[in-house]
Amino acid sequence: MGALTEQISLTRAAAPARRKPGGIGDGLFRAASYASALLVLLVLFGILASIAYGGWPAFAEFGPGFITSSAWNIGQEQYGAFVAIVGTLASAVLALLIGVPLSLGIAVYLTQLCPGWARKPVAMTIELLASVPSIIYGMWGLFIFAPLFARFVQMPVSNLVEGMPVVGTLFYARVPSGVGILTAGIILAIMIVPFVASITRDMLDQIPTVLRESAYGIGCTTWEVVRHVLVPQASVSIIGAIMLGLGRALGETMAVTFVIGNANRLSASVFDPGSTIASRIANEFNEADGLQLNALMALGCILFVITFVVLIVARLLVRRVKVA
Repeated sequence: MGALTEQISLTRAAAPARRKPGGIGDGLFRAASYASALLVLLVLFGILASIAYGGWPAFAEFGPGFITSSAWNIGQEQYGAFVAIVGTLASAVLALLIGVPLSLGIAVYLTQLCPGWARKPVAMTIELLASVPSIIYGMWGLFIFAPLFARFVQMPVSNLVEGMPVVGTLFYARVPSGVGILTAGIILAIMIVPFVASITRDMLDQIPTVLRESAYGIGCTTWEVVRHVLVPQASVSIIGAIMLGLGRALGETMAVTFVIGNANRLSASVFDPGSTIASRIANEFNEADGLQLNALMALGCILFVITFVVLIVARLLVRRVKVA
């Protein structure tokens, strides 16, 4: 016992003394961290303040009617954001309805069903889609996808559903040109698939293998393992990935500008052209002046608010899932 006590004493004596926090290096590191966080907040506040300042004349001129009005007449200086807001939300929702199931299927295939020799090539191909510039998607959508979509989808479907209640209204194209809200939603879905699929795949890979093996051991099928084990374990990350894709869809500019048609009109048909906030700003900002420029800045402010609301909803969903 005495020898053990002596050995512990020698070990403590040989160990280097810990320096107390509060030195110059720690102070500089703490100050740099605070400055970095403060800089991000200042930049964010500066962007929002500058956009709100630029758009304030439009809000003051038209009041709440700027949000509810569908007019956009440059000659008469009548501006409203309703058509662009509806187009933004509609194209983003369509992108989620198409892209999220596809992304989840890709993630499940890569983690559960894909053979080992094909996993890396397939995963690399999916990730390469994220590196394609958005303008390339737009050009491909306008010159390749839109004509094929008009010929093989819009025209046959319009002829089939013409005169039908509800369905005939949703899927009837007055002029089957290939561009429209649904075309923009499909292009956006292709663009968000790499992000949602990659994040979901990584989260599914991090789930302990013992949980899957236990489920398979008691006789669960692959679908039951995915439904009752994998998805509940990764639900928070899946929601985050979906919201990341939604943010990308809401703010996408060039690809949507190419394929949405850029028409300032409301239509119940997803085949008809429309416009989004980002596409309208991209089309008119270069030549805008006076009240038109203020209206475009106001549109940017509205898009900022929509994105902020989406972020809040995502936080609430994540918190609810964690509590459950």
